[in-house]
Amino acid sequence: MISHLRREYTQTGLCEEDLLPDPVDQFRRWFTDAVEAEITEPNAMVLATVGPDGQPTTRSVLLKGADARGFSFYTNYESRKGRELDANPRASITFPWVELERQIGLTGTVSRLPRADAEAYFKTRPRGSRLGAWASRQSEVIPSRAVLEERLAQLDRQYPGDDIPLPPVWGGYVLAPDTIEFWQGRPSRLHDRLVYVRQPDGTWKIERRSP
Repeated sequence: MISHLRREYTQTGLCEEDLLPDPVDQFRRWFTDAVEAEITEPNAMVLATVGPDGQPTTRSVLLKGADARGFSFYTNYESRKGRELDANPRASITFPWVELERQIGLTGTVSRLPRADAEAYFKTRPRGSRLGAWASRQSEVIPSRAVLEERLAQLDRQYPGDDIPLPPVWGGYVLAPDTIEFWQGRPSRLHDRLVYVRQPDGTWKIERRSP
């Protein structure tokens, strides 16, 4: 049954002349399209990291910034992805915008954002999310859901107002891309793949790759 699932892609193709010179500007253009198409969580992205043992892992996280530095997200430094990034600061990201028959893939080097950036972003999160960042020792094995519920209740009592500090193990990362691929679905699975490749002088070269 699964093998029989198939749809034909019908959207307009992607040509070299369609692309902006800067891949971050091109990303913003496509991201705006995704927002306007009302895709559920258009900033959701699949982040792939690799541990010291060579085992890759993936998970969905939310993009929180895209600028000249790269693509930013926030998490617990002691989570599995945090530990893997400490050991191997290389990662890849995919934005799977299936509804638009598009995806964007990035590869690059990841580094931690300044603490000031994390503090500024943390203050914008809903109160429950800020308490949750304290309550969850991310990726740790726990005996039951009740453990989380009790931690959250205790923190709710500890911080009754809106003044909730940033946890010391929580912060941001930024992926500085080496490559950014813009993928557009085409009929007969002959998709368009246009890839920005960073050159040694910091400029970008655009390559078309076979699907």
